[in-house]
Amino acid sequence: MSQSSAAASKHPKALPFLFLSEMWERFGYYLMIGIFTLYLKDVKQGFAMTEAESADLYGTFIALVFLTPFLGGLIADRYWGYRKSIIIGGILMGVGYCMMGIHNELALYTAMTLVIIGNGFFKPNISTLLGNVYSTPEYVHKKDEGYNIFYMGINIGAFICNFFGAALYILLGWGWAFVAAGIGMFIGVAVFLAGTRHYAAFDVKKGMAPGDMPMGKIVMLILVPSIIAGIIGWMIPGNMVGSDSTDAFIFACVPVVYFYWNVYRRSTEEEKRPVGALLAIFAAVILFWAVFKQNGSALNTWADRYTDREVKGTTEQVFVGLKQAQTINYQKDSVAQYDEQFRLQKQGDQIVKEWNYPVYFKNVAESTKPQDGDTVSLWATNLSQSINPAWVIILTPLVVAFFSFLKRKNKEPNTPTKIAFGLLISALSCLVMVAAAYATKNGTEKGSVLWLIGTYGVVTIGELLLSPMGLSLVSKLSPVRITSLMMGGWFLSTSIGNKLSGVLASLWDTYDHKANFFLVNFGLLLFATLIMFLMLRWLNKVMQEKGIR
Repeated sequence: MSQSSAAASKHPKALPFLFLSEMWERFGYYLMIGIFTLYLKDVKQGFAMTEAESADLYGTFIALVFLTPFLGGLIADRYWGYRKSIIIGGILMGVGYCMMGIHNELALYTAMTLVIIGNGFFKPNISTLLGNVYSTPEYVHKKDEGYNIFYMGINIGAFICNFFGAALYILLGWGWAFVAAGIGMFIGVAVFLAGTRHYAAFDVKKGMAPGDMPMGKIVMLILVPSIIAGIIGWMIPGNMVGSDSTDAFIFACVPVVYFYWNVYRRSTEEEKRPVGALLAIFAAVILFWAVFKQNGSALNTWADRYTDREVKGTTEQVFVGLKQAQTINYQKDSVAQYDEQFRLQKQGDQIVKEWNYPVYFKNVAESTKPQDGDTVSLWATNLSQSINPAWVIILTPLVVAFFSFLKRKNKEPNTPTKIAFGLLISALSCLVMVAAAYATKNGTEKGSVLWLIGTYGVVTIGELLLSPMGLSLVSKLSPVRITSLMMGGWFLSTSIGNKLSGVLASLWDTYDHKANFFLVNFGLLLFATLIMFLMLRWLNKVMQEKGIR
């Protein structure tokens, strides 16, 4: 192989550092997310929330986590640059995760605020910095592949974190698991600092171009109205869309959405079509995130209540020895203390009576229930959160190899086409859970973990065609002066989808037939797929005009 061809086969030296930084950042984030709703619903050491209450707070939290990249991207583009923004964001997130270990409502909401602000600075800017590194003629043809590898780093962190989380909350309690998330984030910041020399040259502040809205004007016309609109949404009597927090979020998003419309309206003639294409894609993928992000709510609930998690024999010894399983006691006479929604019976916020009876046994078939007083071992619920990232790690090399093969044959689909098929495949994953609901007789019996493995396997293929491709597309189509701002727009669509995921998950207990819950998700994704395929011809034309795929 010649020296030039050998160089062409390599990736930039910045990639391993950005890969590892994002891996450790995701280690902290997904460790926290994997136990967040379980912690909120824990009646002994958590906050004894109901399913609807925890899903609503979860949805609002992850929505705001992905809303702030709008502001973080803007500040990085104009003032701080990418490296400074990433470092500050990472430190804020690390402190926030550690504060979640303090069992106090004020500490919880303060910690959530730090994570929300920190992610706004970290998330869009590390993705933009990676895109800049791949923008040189030497590496531009490897941008999609680079984002796929980067995305695998995200999922290595998301995979390993849950094993640490399980061991820590079983051994030491929820608090130490949250502290571990913070330590992971601090390691990510340290790795990022170590690789500075490899991407310092790509950390270029874009400044302001003629026609750009000044920061003071953005604060007065966008941020302040968002806060005021959110307060109005919260204070309106009754609930328009499920809860006060949902109303507040929807109202607060209106000025931000208007801002992006203004970005399009004020774009130059050359910029207008690419910006319009990105905004259209942002709108189409909202429903993907609405379904996909139920992994921390509805699917976590399915793993906790409806999945057979019992381990026996050698497997039990391994899981218990590694602190990945909890040993619990069965008390037959305690069953009546739980209502039809798997909650302890309560009067208002007060528990009427608490028995040492795990809700796990409520839908175990009578023929398979243990004897009164027996103990059983169950693998920790949050381990189910590692199924999706495990599939990403397994499938990413296969997806990259598949598209490399198509590229050699000159048959590789362009990025918008990949996103369209990603939506379609993701829709099919919902049908796996429809089948799971029927197989478990509407959740009255435990189901095999294979149902979760199957649905995550299908949606992961869709995710790999959509999520890293979306990041790559933003980097390709965005005008240079607002690249990070448009990356913030991608995360804005994620934010709206995340909040919608919480709204959908909060309705879980209202569905008498759980299959219908997943059929609604299927219908939403099918609708998004149709919209995306209808836009393909126009999107492909925009891509051709830019001379990119």
